[in-house]
Amino acid sequence: MKKVFSTILCCLVFIAAFSQKQPVKKQLDLLLNNSDTQNSSSEDKLSRDASEKRKDTLGFEHRNDAKDSISLIYRFLNSLKINSLDSSIEDFDRYYSVPSTYQYLGNNGAAAFSLIYQPEEKAGWDPGFHAFDIYKFTIEGTKFYKTTKPFSMLSYQLASGKEQMLKAGHTQNPTSRLNVGFDYKLITAPGFFITQNTNHNSFRLFGNYQSVKKRYAAYWAVVGNNIRASENGGIVNDSFLLDANRKDRFSVPVNMGGSAEYKSNPFVTAVKTGNTYKDFNFLLRQSYDFGKRDSIAINDSTTEYLFYPRLRLQYTFSSAVNRYKFGDVLADSTLYNNWYNINLSKGIDTFLIQENWKVFNNDFSLIQFPDPKNSAQYFLGGVTFQNIKGELATGNVDFHNLSLHGEYRNTTRNKLWDISLNGEFFLNGLNAGDYNIHTSLNKNFNKRRGDIGIFFNNINRTPSFIFDNRSSYNLGNNNSFDKQNITSFGAHINSPIVQIGIKNFLIFNQVFFKNYYQSQQYSKGFDLIQFYASKKISLFRKWAWYTEGVFQKVDAASPIRVPQFFTRNRISYQGKLFKNLLLSTGVEVRYYSAYKANAYSPIMGQFVKQDTTILKNTPDISLYAHFRIKGFAGFLRTENLNTASFQNGFGFINNNFAAPYYPTQGLMIRFGIQWWFVN
Repeated sequence: MKKVFSTILCCLVFIAAFSQKQPVKKQLDLLLNNSDTQNSSSEDKLSRDASEKRKDTLGFEHRNDAKDSISLIYRFLNSLKINSLDSSIEDFDRYYSVPSTYQYLGNNGAAAFSLIYQPEEKAGWDPGFHAFDIYKFTIEGTKFYKTTKPFSMLSYQLASGKEQMLKAGHTQNPTSRLNVGFDYKLITAPGFFITQNTNHNSFRLFGNYQSVKKRYAAYWAVVGNNIRASENGGIVNDSFLLDANRKDRFSVPVNMGGSAEYKSNPFVTAVKTGNTYKDFNFLLRQSYDFGKRDSIAINDSTTEYLFYPRLRLQYTFSSAVNRYKFGDVLADSTLYNNWYNINLSKGIDTFLIQENWKVFNNDFSLIQFPDPKNSAQYFLGGVTFQNIKGELATGNVDFHNLSLHGEYRNTTRNKLWDISLNGEFFLNGLNAGDYNIHTSLNKNFNKRRGDIGIFFNNINRTPSFIFDNRSSYNLGNNNSFDKQNITSFGAHINSPIVQIGIKNFLIFNQVFFKNYYQSQQYSKGFDLIQFYASKKISLFRKWAWYTEGVFQKVDAASPIRVPQFFTRNRISYQGKLFKNLLLSTGVEVRYYSAYKANAYSPIMGQFVKQDTTILKNTPDISLYAHFRIKGFAGFLRTENLNTASFQNGFGFINNNFAAPYYPTQGLMIRFGIQWWFVN
């Protein structure tokens, strides 16, 4: 508990040290009200704004409007798109840890899966543990900023059941060429049922640098995640939920860890029965350009250097340390025998399973720019050597991979066309023969008409290592699986009127868990198609209806189980009250059709196929009020109103289910605040 309070206190002190004493209205309005993508000229403007420090002959400083505003942009590591912050408040998905298209097992921080099916479309090395991915910071999700003023963010959420979430972030440019920053996230939730507590800590340090003459550039990131999630194996029987004597959900019997002493303390981080996943990731990318130099004299003492690259040498080093562990100090021998065919020596025993991985990547790439004045058009070719070291129950292993990759990208200078073609092929090593091919074409018309696009992907991949006979998590399987092949293609139309799209997946040799621990491969191919659409409908005055829906259809004989229909609808009032108060309030309804949802295997940390139970949930109904005043936003939500029941007296006991024997919460009151600070 002291450790958590110390961490929170340090974040608050650090943010306060770089934050203004009194928020400047112009700064926040210009930053927070701008959610449109900016073009590459924004980066040049940042350099000029930071260098303008002219004074007149009397020594008084000329007024500079740039000093009353902030320009902040960011991009992701492998993306050309320049983005600005989105501060809109109508969609809570931007502030919560679990998107509305996901379903988690009844507790913030618990294992989660997407209701909109998305296969693993990544060739090469994959350990196979993805149930907690949405809570993690990643290198790919790191935002590399450039800003004219230090910027900080602090967010805190509190909900029923003592659930808490803290987020903090800061970025600044100590010089016009160097940016540094950090992100931090804490999720802690005791849960509503026994042995359901979660406690996640994630941090991210990042930065980027460009030399004075813009030949050399570097990006770096350090990311760590500590995922701790207790597992109870679900409740023993659904009928307990309607028992008048068990409205306190901690009295409902569960399958695992039920004999443990319960403490409703959000700062309890110990996991006596459950999963502990830890990872530490590092990336350093350096590049040096050859091309044409130019410069602009800002004034007598300041020169802005320009550079038009023709050839870039790029080296990227990355490493990842991953530790996966399931432990149970109160393992029930009967349950372990029935579910996993594991024979324990005592009736109540201790069980532990774990594996550790270290992965090192060295990538060398050459990038050629046909048009030196358009860095968004280039040819890239490279080679990656990967070394993989594992500590398994059967001993240590040492693998390697050698792969080639290439890319052609052309975003035209007028921003109307965007063409992308890239691929990777594994020549040698553990994943030899894996490959992925991606191509897309997008046409942008204008803000009034929007854009259209098409794409095609083909991935040939070795099944994740958790399906390998050498894995520590191999509990008696003896299989040899062929490579999976996934082909996907589709199209989309995005316009101010409507956003629609279609995706089609052709999947061969799908590997899956047919029960709690046994794996299997579906040798036949099957087809999965998805239609999706979303639209904002103006009702009257300041009332609007946001609607989105997805239709999914998959072959009945396939091992994939998805709800055929998913929809989310929000009817809200949006307007500006008084002088600075922005308000969005209304009702939100989420619903997905009945289907044979996957079961969850606690030891494996996997969602597994089952064909006996059909989940028929009622729509999730929430009332909400979101508001923002300059750099301060607040959220008040009443969720799961649909669980109200008059059976055995009034109560919110008509729980929905995320998976068989995994009920979601009853009534939830959620309150959250978020500040943006600008120096």
